[in-house]
Amino acid sequence: MIRILIADDHDILRAGLRHILADSPDIEVAAEATNGSEAIAQLRKDLCDVLVLDLTMPGRNGIELIKQIRSDFPRLPLLILSMHKEDIYAVRALKAGANGYLCKDNAEAFLAEAIRKVHAGGLFINQSVAERLTMNILQGRHAEMPHNRLTDREYQVFLLIVQGMGVTEIGRHLNLSVKTVSTHKASIQVKMDLANTAELVRYAVENNLVDSNAAAAK
Repeated sequence: MIRILIADDHDILRAGLRHILADSPDIEVAAEATNGSEAIAQLRKDLCDVLVLDLTMPGRNGIELIKQIRSDFPRLPLLILSMHKEDIYAVRALKAGANGYLCKDNAEAFLAEAIRKVHAGGLFINQSVAERLTMNILQGRHAEMPHNRLTDREYQVFLLIVQGMGVTEIGRHLNLSVKTVSTHKASIQVKMDLANTAELVRYAVENNLVDSNAAAAK
């Protein structure tokens, strides 16, 4: 039996994941958490074999949370389940220590398979995305893309900006001061050589980093 901890701040999403896994007799939802702190507290109880982690929860989250969990629990299989497309965050998540990355849109089809794969010591990522990422890396495009110059925190802020959040809202979402968010935004524009939010949004849409329907310049 594979015991899993689901860490996601949405009750409906966690219920949906339990429903998806109900037909997998070898997988048991042993615990749940609604934020990073709760997830770490649950992990210390040693109740699970695999952590299924959402990237965007209140408080400490994202790549920083992955790094902390990997440092505290180096042998724990960690599967990221995110609303972001695989080619947006997957490489950063895997570099930070995740063992797999799955878009929430694909959870119904691949969740059980992904859990079994990382539990067995493997790496899980959608095959078509893996092939595309590999091709980009081999051709040198991955490193050359302006958004890949950003730090993990800057990239997180960048994605929230292009989704239409202002600096105050981003600060609340990431538990950062408005001044810190503004500093990150300025650094993002310099590193990407883009003058304003509208240009950031245009870049994100043109490079499939955000859904054009979700993108909104403020």
